[in-house]
Amino acid sequence: MIDASLTPFHGGELEAQAHAGQFSRGGGIRGFMPDQHRLFFAELPWFFAGILDAQGWPLATVLTGPPGLIESPTPNTLIVRALPSTQDPAAEAFQAGAGIGLLGIQFETRRRNRANGTIAAVGETGFSVAVTQSFGNCAKYIQTRTIEGWTVPGSAEAVEFTRLDAPARQLIAAADTFFVASAAGTDAGAAAGIDMSHRGGRPGFVRIDDDALTVPDFAGNSYFNTLGNLLREPRAALLFVDFRTGTVLQLQGAVEILWNDPEAARLDGAERLWRFHVRRGWRRENALPLRWSAPAYAPTTLQTGLWDQPALASAV
Repeated sequence: MIDASLTPFHGGELEAQAHAGQFSRGGGIRGFMPDQHRLFFAELPWFFAGILDAQGWPLATVLTGPPGLIESPTPNTLIVRALPSTQDPAAEAFQAGAGIGLLGIQFETRRRNRANGTIAAVGETGFSVAVTQSFGNCAKYIQTRTIEGWTVPGSAEAVEFTRLDAPARQLIAAADTFFVASAAGTDAGAAAGIDMSHRGGRPGFVRIDDDALTVPDFAGNSYFNTLGNLLREPRAALLFVDFRTGTVLQLQGAVEILWNDPEAARLDGAERLWRFHVRRGWRRENALPLRWSAPAYAPTTLQTGLWDQPALASAV
């Protein structure tokens, strides 16, 4: 049994590592932001955030602005000059004292860093975060994209639904990237918090069955932050972005982890599966000002399979 005081992981993460037969010391997880992470966030025109709503359900969102959007005056402080729009279902959750997980990702270089902590203050034009965890992630499954332009985001009200409609299904089916927000639960101790994470694959890697999404879990950094959270708190949130139009799809739902499901063998690279059952969602068209190029797929992405193609192991 691992002494929780000697690891940056909470019990759920350690349990998930044990389920997978993997172990990490979490050496890259720090209680402060190293200078390279602070400079990285300051370069970004957007970042992704996970936060909890009033009922304790995770919400996933994205905020944008010109480079300089984020400043880090100290290794444990981020100052963000942006807030969610009033149409964003996550807007009301941005309050002082709320836990938050941040993900910065730079598609041009395939870099990503994460910073978790607590919202220290909220003002009229932005908020600050007291950072308690900072760590980088590898470049696996990140598709390369470049910014092609900026436009004025739309102001249309969010379309809310409890079942996936045709536009939502089309966006998910075409996605090579999505983001997931998860929470450790109330009994995770000092390692508790909210994580915002990235998932990537070839378009079609997320399978749609009525209102359930089945997601392959490809080899990662062995931290198991997301799956560890989901073992303790199965509620989660997903965020899909249409990089061509700026449309955003935000989903809330409950997750079951399929550790040994034989269906995982259908997809090259899948080590296990997890299934997200949609409970609620919002679609905001033209919500983002950024427009991105078509993707160049990461080498690791090209090694993964699709649901509608036979796996190499079974095709031989």
